[in-house]
Amino acid sequence: MGFKSTLTTMLLCLAGIGTMNAQAPKEQKVPDWAKDLAERVQIDGYAQAGFTYQHTGGLADNDELNKRDYNTFEMKRVFLVVGAPITDRWFAMFMHDFNGGVVHEYWTSYRFTNNKAFSAKIGQFKHAYTIENNMSPTELEAIDVCSEGVTYLAGCNDPLMGVQYGRDLGLEFFGESNDSKFAYKAAIMNGQGINKKDGNNEKDFIGHLEFRPTKELNIVATGQIGRGHAINGSIYNNITAGQDYKRNRWSAGLQYKSQDSHLSLRAEYLEGRDDDVTSRGAYLTGVLPVAPKLDLVGSYDFFNYNVKEHMDQHKAIFGLQYWFYKRCRIQLQYVYKSASLQNTPTGREFTHNANHAIMCQMQVRIK
Repeated sequence: MGFKSTLTTMLLCLAGIGTMNAQAPKEQKVPDWAKDLAERVQIDGYAQAGFTYQHTGGLADNDELNKRDYNTFEMKRVFLVVGAPITDRWFAMFMHDFNGGVVHEYWTSYRFTNNKAFSAKIGQFKHAYTIENNMSPTELEAIDVCSEGVTYLAGCNDPLMGVQYGRDLGLEFFGESNDSKFAYKAAIMNGQGINKKDGNNEKDFIGHLEFRPTKELNIVATGQIGRGHAINGSIYNNITAGQDYKRNRWSAGLQYKSQDSHLSLRAEYLEGRDDDVTSRGAYLTGVLPVAPKLDLVGSYDFFNYNVKEHMDQHKAIFGLQYWFYKRCRIQLQYVYKSASLQNTPTGREFTHNANHAIMCQMQVRIK
């Protein structure tokens, strides 16, 4: 017996039991607003899980603070996304990560113009700094998601601010013009990260400009100015927990994406300043289709966490991805890092010992 047949039989049995002890209820008319809501609500979601083997150089095999060889199966993300176009101009969205137990986004937007020239969004959402931060993990090529520069400067994992997932609370104005050849975003945000009140009375201002000379090519510049409030200290600078500090960033890059295949190329230069410490880096990521549904993936990433102290790191990724159904794929990648933040007997230190990792991941997305 098939799954549908089994389910139908169970439902009929339950219905029969109910009618043995009670009269059949009168047919109730579903309100028009309920029907309309059911038709409008859009459900999406995805899950990413896999296996990682990592070898960290420079540490003893019996080092209790940090294992030299490490491997694990892991569930990385399980997202539910609920969107609701309330009207043709008014939209609301909610996003929850069941794996992390964290609400990532809750916002509403409204389009003021008849075209796409001017809209506003308020709530918690991905901020507009960098190209990669505005992309979904289901679109990004690397299993470990963003480049090191974006991960640090966009607040995905900055020791001073904690894990923010590249999101913040605030108000954003955005729009497009000239048949979507020009696009902009301008936001005022807390600068403190997700699900948090602002740690000071200062706000962050973030700008994002795009120029699309063709449908396949996008040239992007972004910037951020503000004052952060540190919740932790960091080895990358002298800022301490509870301190307010200047926190400015900017980036420039381009993205090419074929309309006919998975062929793509993305490059970006990033720079940031935390008080008197400058960080800068760049990345280049490409995808080359080699067979139906099969792609080669490659990426090179350089980032210097503190230019004066020469805290530079190089990362290279090479691998394959196979799209077995629409936005569902299997990924296999080798990842090399020339330096990392490690636990040592004297504390957490930035070391230049090479790290090697083999990573595989399965991604399933509803639509």
